[in-house]
Amino acid sequence: MKFKQASVLPGFNLAFGYTLVYLGLIVLLPLAALIVKTAHLSLAQFWDVISTPRVVASYKLTFGASLIAAVVNLFAGLLIAWVLSRYRFPGQRLIDALVDLPFALPTAVAGIALTTLYAPNGWLGRWLEPLGIKVAFTPLGVVLALTFIGLPFVVRTVQPVLEDLEAELEEAAACLGASRWQTFRAIILPAALPALLTGFTLAFARAIGEYGSVIFIAGNIPMVSEITPLLIISKLEQYDYVGATAIASVMLIISFALIFVINLIQWWNARRVGMRK
Repeated sequence: MKFKQASVLPGFNLAFGYTLVYLGLIVLLPLAALIVKTAHLSLAQFWDVISTPRVVASYKLTFGASLIAAVVNLFAGLLIAWVLSRYRFPGQRLIDALVDLPFALPTAVAGIALTTLYAPNGWLGRWLEPLGIKVAFTPLGVVLALTFIGLPFVVRTVQPVLEDLEAELEEAAACLGASRWQTFRAIILPAALPALLTGFTLAFARAIGEYGSVIFIAGNIPMVSEITPLLIISKLEQYDYVGATAIASVMLIISFALIFVINLIQWWNARRVGMRK
């Protein structure tokens, strides 16, 4: 197997070694410390910590809301990226800049802003409440906050791909009698799919660990709107470090498994496209 590829710049051994050391110190070492700390628990104690109804409910909310938010951003991000890359209109630069706002905005500020809008006495909440739509202090509020912070990941990964996609291909398909849906399915979607999956993965991973923008609008009601990161913080505040690492270890395992599956789908799609070529 050939690891080293020819390059105009020398230094593969140095660069590869630096990469391994850096990833080991920044990524692997903290994760290893997490696993070692959890190993202080027996299997029965570990199960007792991670299987309580409150913890299980937080897992369901955290991963379920993160998945829903990532799926929403998948479609909304594609649409926004399409508009920004294919159309020219007044205020385009302003809208393009607004997409990055969740990146720059402190998460706590985002949570306070969303709560101000959707609380029962908020600007929008006071109109939604009579209709039976309660956003703040419910799982719906959690999904809304995670959607807000995850949107830029999809837009910024898909937008460059759509900008590089030649419009002549779409025009040629139209000249050959293809409908808009056929053009999208046969030309645009295959080109954008790897970027879409990457954006989906980034948005999903960010949502799983999100804390600041969620705790305000969620209300943190046990068994209803309490997220797992909040439980971990609560354990740490109670000096229950082993319990906190046990819950965090389960989040790590589930997150890694889901991201691994998504990467497999990306690999399968890239291989399928390569075989077609």
